Amino acid sequence: MTTTEVFLHVDGTDRPGADGASFAVVDPFSGETVATVAEATPGDVDDAVAAARRAYDDQRWRGQAPRDRARVLNRAAGLLAARIDDLAELETRQIGRPLREMRAQLRRLPEWLEYFGAVAQTAEGTVPDFGHGHLNVVRRVPLGVAGLITPWNHPLLITMKKLSVALAAGNSVVLKPSELAPVVPGMLVTLLEEAGVPAGVVDVVHGFGRTTGRALSEHRGLAKVDVTGGTETGRAIAAHAGRSLIPVTAELGGKAPVIVFDDVDLDVAVSGSLFAAFVATGQTCVQGSRLLVAEAVHDRFVAALVARTDALRLGDPMQAGTQVGPLVSEAQRDKTARAVERAVEQGATVLAGGAVPTAPELSRGWFYPPTILGGVTSSMDIWTEEVFGPVTLVRSFTDDADAVRLANDAQFGLAASVWTADTARALRVSQQLEIGIVWVNDHHRIDPSSPWGGFKDSGLGSENGLDAFHAYTRAQSVVVNTQPPGPDWFGTTSDLRYS
Repeated sequence: MTTTEVFLHVDGTDRPGADGASFAVVDPFSGETVATVAEATPGDVDDAVAAARRAYDDQRWRGQAPRDRARVLNRAAGLLAARIDDLAELETRQIGRPLREMRAQLRRLPEWLEYFGAVAQTAEGTVPDFGHGHLNVVRRVPLGVAGLITPWNHPLLITMKKLSVALAAGNSVVLKPSELAPVVPGMLVTLLEEAGVPAGVVDVVHGFGRTTGRALSEHRGLAKVDVTGGTETGRAIAAHAGRSLIPVTAELGGKAPVIVFDDVDLDVAVSGSLFAAFVATGQTCVQGSRLLVAEAVHDRFVAALVARTDALRLGDPMQAGTQVGPLVSEAQRDKTARAVERAVEQGATVLAGGAVPTAPELSRGWFYPPTILGGVTSSMDIWTEEVFGPVTLVRSFTDDADAVRLANDAQFGLAASVWTADTARALRVSQQLEIGIVWVNDHHRIDPSSPWGGFKDSGLGSENGLDAFHAYTRAQSVVVNTQPPGPDWFGTTSDLRYS
């Protein structure tokens, strides 16, 4: 297996960290080293922010017309589309997600560059009615240098969601990918420069959250921080940014309910719930981790879901027949196992999975089987705890109001899905959910035009759509006096009108 060497990328140049330190990225299936990665010191972070600031100040990117920036982003979209298969293989080697899933996800990513290129070209200012004798022109201008901190579970997708809009709006960027999956996000930056993004506009630092991530998120040279990660990490970053009056976008934890009503086709609901719970081996913030099922169909639903779950094929994520890959690391596998053990200790029942597999062909990877728990009550940790693994629970509800109550019974409010044949019910229930993204008869669907963000402890602001573009700009209000000079304010003692 070929090992890739990954460097920092500062001012258009690849370089090692200042102290020469590096770390390894390991394939969670084979245990082999995928890449050795240069680790950034706080001094390296300073250099990256300074390079991005120089690029912003000399206007090499933000000074280009939006139409010209869009042309560069569209060229990058074409280059990305041509390289999807190779990048998908690297993503799978980094995180263990089945190749069939990675290809499906990455094939969508050029759309983000295309969409935000179009938004940049069509963004318009406003001319508020300021009153007689004045013209007020309001335009959107970029923020400056944005710090992007991205996770390991969707390395390129989440990087793309942040980077595409930041660049379209004219900002410069310092990107810090997860230490578990830095290879492909760094390759995206090379591709962007090949397409025409000037050197220094996008800089990349690698390292761990407690050192490199902290140095970036707390850097006073930033104009914005955009982070996807755990809720406590998001709280810490937002608190520090608040002291420096830096805006924050934060996509954090989730505990998504999947609400299944008794009027829906049962096979469709089971298939959708299976996908919601176990796609990406459950390692996604919108995982369907609480399956709420109408009493009338609960038992039939559970029987069908358990049968489908037991039949899922675990194995080498590079093989076409594999449906569920390993978790990203030993730590993540152990966290998942402990969460299930604690649920059982508190009275839950294992309906499927529930133990580290012992099959020889799975011995090399960090596998945990797709797991379903029953008998879960609201007092158990598993009811509100985000596991970030292939574990879901099933619980019945009595009526619409009970379904809404259970769905809202969590500190998170990122995503949910509602499964019903009744459109009126779907809308009625969706509008009562304290949740930012609600799918009806679907789950985990995304588009660059559709806002993506949560309520409550699931974050601040949103990715995608016009909201994200506005969050990467600020309003500048220019007020022009169109009248002849008025009276000398301090040259008279008579009453004056201030308008």
